[in-house]
Amino acid sequence: MISDGKQLEQLFQEINHSLTGNVSLYIIGGAALLYQGLKTATKDIDVIVDDKDSYDTIVRTLLSLEFKRQDPTEAYKKMEVNTILERHDFRIDLFLQTVCKKVRLSTAMKNRAIPLLPSENLQVFLCSNEDIFLFKSMTEREGDLEDCIALVQRGIHWDAILHEIQSQIQRSGEHVWITWVGERLDLLEVKGLTIPIMKTINQLRDDYFKNLEKQFSNK
Repeated sequence: MISDGKQLEQLFQEINHSLTGNVSLYIIGGAALLYQGLKTATKDIDVIVDDKDSYDTIVRTLLSLEFKRQDPTEAYKKMEVNTILERHDFRIDLFLQTVCKKVRLSTAMKNRAIPLLPSENLQVFLCSNEDIFLFKSMTEREGDLEDCIALVQRGIHWDAILHEIQSQIQRSGEHVWITWVGERLDLLEVKGLTIPIMKTINQLRDDYFKNLEKQFSNK
């Protein structure tokens, strides 16, 4: 369990000194909330990289630092985590490009991310709260829903989330994406959150089902 941001900084510095190439690492989970005081502790460091070379480099480096690969539990299999590596109190959940094969690390997300630890070989960024909310709203871990509530209570820009949702749908060409998002936001509303973009989400979801029904009726 990690309860101090300095623990993370020390780990990232250790990785930086051992890297043989340049890697940009984006923190998308509880570790980012720990830095902001929205969590008191986290057991996982959820990070994402945007290319296969960076992925291979960081995995190779972590293994050289005596991290061990771990088999994912059922919940993590559903998240499509690419690799889980663990050493003592540190557990790194490493994703390549996407989470749950749905949310992709986009250029807009990278532009919104905040540099945390610029160094010689390893550049660490904190994804914005809006993008962390989006990543976490697509998973099925109970703790992620609680983190979403904490992010909303801190205050997030809903327009940025809506724009990213629409961009993700357009980029992927999978209009069914809106149903996945809608289901997760429904759960958050049940938990008492007010979702200002819900009217638009519901309209997009209705449009998807109407188009789907029309396709079936024309067959």
